Amino acid sequence: MGERKINQVAVVGSGAMGSQIAMVCALAGYPVTLQDIEQTSIDKAKNFLKGQMKKRVEKGRYTREEVDHAFDRLIFTTDIQKLSNANIVIEAIVEKLDAKRELFEKLDKIIEKGTILATNSSTIVSSKLADVVSHPENVCNIHFFNPVLVMEMVEVVKGPHTSDETASDSMKFIESIKKTPVLLKKEISGFVANRILGKLMDEALFLYENGYATADEIDIVCKKALNHPIGPFALLDLTGLDVNYFVRQQRFEESGDETDRPSKVIEEKVAKGELGRKSGKGFYEYDENGKRIEKRAIHNT
Repeated sequence: MGERKINQVAVVGSGAMGSQIAMVCALAGYPVTLQDIEQTSIDKAKNFLKGQMKKRVEKGRYTREEVDHAFDRLIFTTDIQKLSNANIVIEAIVEKLDAKRELFEKLDKIIEKGTILATNSSTIVSSKLADVVSHPENVCNIHFFNPVLVMEMVEVVKGPHTSDETASDSMKFIESIKKTPVLLKKEISGFVANRILGKLMDEALFLYENGYATADEIDIVCKKALNHPIGPFALLDLTGLDVNYFVRQQRFEESGDETDRPSKVIEEKVAKGELGRKSGKGFYEYDENGKRIEKRAIHNT
């Protein structure tokens, strides 16, 4: 079988990850369709991307012409049927297995048989989705890192069902959008980066919950002593506390191990709607543009 041609990209889920994935692909020259079930989500994604790209033009990272052409290649829609001509579909919806399985089943009825179906999840491996589609050999994980517009690394993960062709074509596609792919030839939840990061997050939350240090102090130590570009609590706020909650809940449901449950403070904050930057409050507080407005972290009281 010859190398498949990828000339049309689709992204499902217009949140922070999905919208940025779509933008990166459009900037690389691909026609992209970004789909979500809610028009309000689509409108929010469009405004978010316009704001992000305006900043990048002002900083000289892109020209106004490059950005305008990218938006010309980007279609925003709530109609899933408009994904039928895609050669690769990247799913970036909520981190819930049932929702992803339902979506993959719908997509299978729409797309062509040679289309790559990829999930951006780093927790739900693609073998948990492959059985609901007609061509499981086309299913894999393609995991981007937040913020996608900045982060170069992408993990491509080959499940036991994934063909060598799909893995190879996915790697080439990632290279074509100017990212650096690494291929994992075996599935494992969390892959490489998030398994390592998860250990650091667990320890940071332990130190915080037991009163050894504040979130702000832990973030400062990680940045100044470990040379991390962002502290663990600022990173939780950036990616979303609800994302961490769903990831840990999914892991607990799979393992039954109590240590895999979401931490107490994460559960409490998610229950209160304190999800990080997107809600205006998490471990820190943010203005309407997502800029931190307090120097000190909010204590868990």
